[in-house]
Amino acid sequence: MSNRLAHATSPYLIQHADNPVDWWPWETAAFEEARRRDVPVFLSVGYSSCHWCHVLAHESFEDEETAAFMNEHFVSVKVDREERPDIDAVYMEALQAATGQGGWPMSVFMTPDGRPFYFGTYFPPEPRHGSPSFMQVLEGVRAAWTGRPDEVAEVAEKIVRDLAGRQLDYAKAGPPREAELAQALLGLTREYDPASGWFSGNTRFPPSMVVEFLLRHWARTESEGARDMADGLCRAMAESSLFDQVGGGFHRYVLRRPDGPLIPHFEKMLYDNALLCRVYAHLWRTTGSEEARRVALETADFMVRELRTAEGGFASALDADSEDGAGRHVEGAYYVWTPEQLREVLGDQDAAFAAAYFDVTEEGTFEEGASVLRLARTGTGADTDRAADVRAKLLAARELRPRPGRDDKVVAAWNGLAIAALAETGAYFDRPDLVERATEAADLLVRVHMGDAARLDRTSKDGRGGGHAGVLEDYGDVAEGFLALAAVTGEGVWLEFAGFLLDIVLQHFTGEGGQLYDTADDAEQLIRRPQDPTDSATPAGWTAAAGALLSYAAHTGSEAHRAAAEGALGVVKALGPRVPRFIGWGLAVAEALLDGPREVAVAGPVGGELHRTALLGRAPGAVVAAGEMAGAEFPLLADRPMVGGAPTAYVCRHFVCDAPTTDPRELARSIGADPSGDR
Repeated sequence: MSNRLAHATSPYLIQHADNPVDWWPWETAAFEEARRRDVPVFLSVGYSSCHWCHVLAHESFEDEETAAFMNEHFVSVKVDREERPDIDAVYMEALQAATGQGGWPMSVFMTPDGRPFYFGTYFPPEPRHGSPSFMQVLEGVRAAWTGRPDEVAEVAEKIVRDLAGRQLDYAKAGPPREAELAQALLGLTREYDPASGWFSGNTRFPPSMVVEFLLRHWARTESEGARDMADGLCRAMAESSLFDQVGGGFHRYVLRRPDGPLIPHFEKMLYDNALLCRVYAHLWRTTGSEEARRVALETADFMVRELRTAEGGFASALDADSEDGAGRHVEGAYYVWTPEQLREVLGDQDAAFAAAYFDVTEEGTFEEGASVLRLARTGTGADTDRAADVRAKLLAARELRPRPGRDDKVVAAWNGLAIAALAETGAYFDRPDLVERATEAADLLVRVHMGDAARLDRTSKDGRGGGHAGVLEDYGDVAEGFLALAAVTGEGVWLEFAGFLLDIVLQHFTGEGGQLYDTADDAEQLIRRPQDPTDSATPAGWTAAAGALLSYAAHTGSEAHRAAAEGALGVVKALGPRVPRFIGWGLAVAEALLDGPREVAVAGPVGGELHRTALLGRAPGAVVAAGEMAGAEFPLLADRPMVGGAPTAYVCRHFVCDAPTTDPRELARSIGADPSGDR
């Protein structure tokens, strides 16, 4: 019989609806039930494409004996971290403070008033490698709860007290200046290995936001070191197994095994692919690299082909696991190849070429004789043409394999990132279909996630809102997407929607000292109001909001929005020189602030030569407004008419403008675009 999760909008929760565990969603009634029964709450946090979440569920949550013990002695609450990042952030902070590490699945035991007292992540079904079994953990927590209640209460109170003392206030520090950004670049240089093209460490996540900072830093300072590092990082990612060499798009991360090869964790996330699509498009804008163009377009096409939902939004993720040829649920089965499988699809000659090109060996580079694909060599131009044909044939054959599961949940923030990426990629490479897909996703966010309400919902599924309040990253990233769409389409309504969202940021997410919070002041109160300024897999809400606030201020001249952006960037001044890899988007926004950012108004047709030149400008964070009716859609166009009846561009900083120009080459020189017009 299904439990209470059967009617959830989260695919992750629905995956647990038939567990024998009597799961509750996160709701007041669950904690009231724990209080009534005088039992602790077991909180399990994960997400649908999390491999070890599935393992724990299969080993323990589907086990009748384990479930019976949980049902008798606990109230068990299941949370999708992607749907409720506020809950995840608060208890992950507590987990990391208590154990020095974190991860998912996250397992937290807490009192009926939400105070945690014991933590963990994955627990095996039997003791293993020094870790207790999950049943041993359950029995130990029950014994402490019934036999040592005073000790449990004391631990819980101390944890909550420690968390309460962690409030951050960087607003008074002021935004970073040249010295801090130079220190950040130096720190990145020390961690970067030019030979491999990666930063140090065996687990390698895509540093998309750091690359954006490096590209903007080069554009502002002409630092060849920054440009070369950005190019090296992007080349290493694109040639490795992090990139799906057959279908495009990026996996979550790669892990270097002791024997050398990089092995991906095969889940594919919308946010990684949106960020990387935009980064490779910007790399092409900077260097003209044909490889960057290919990767940007293949990543955009992957998002549209495999993540787009029937309602026009973009799904959250693809699982790492799928069925293999023997019917087993195996990580990476959809993506790996053996030499024999290549021969079956390609024939002997092309299979030999593909094996050499993609490093498919008889021994295998992954498991059971299979290999993950990577570029063993880039080859000649002819090889590249042949590789494209091989890719198409392998993709067609792969489509016949059992597909990984898809999390169809639409997350506002990640769709905002996808809108920005698709709009710009479509504009750069003359792909109006990509701009159209971005517009459809933006329409969905307005229609379903904003609707008639005054606020933004974080998630939806099948065109139905999830009912969970948007957090700061949702407001910042969706505003960023709307601003990018406004620049590409010349439709000022997207600027208006961005302003609406950013006004809410000022009213409900900003503290008295100018510091930002991840949740609104009228959101559900947890044991702590979450406040994380560091960029990890996505821009932090803090830095996402700073970037959108700065761009909106450049569009409108709003001092309130600019002051809020400058205050928010105080965190970059504090953290940039020390941990630049974890504040990459903040550093990129700081580059825009130091450059102005520049305001480019094009009085003339949307999509014309001047407009395209403006969009290709490399000036960090430059905002673009285009239209033929002065001031009708954008404040930047007010009182800036066409000169002599010809399309005219105005380049300004803080609304102080250079002389207008009708010459695309002159415009290109003033905003760092390629004067040849090729890009």
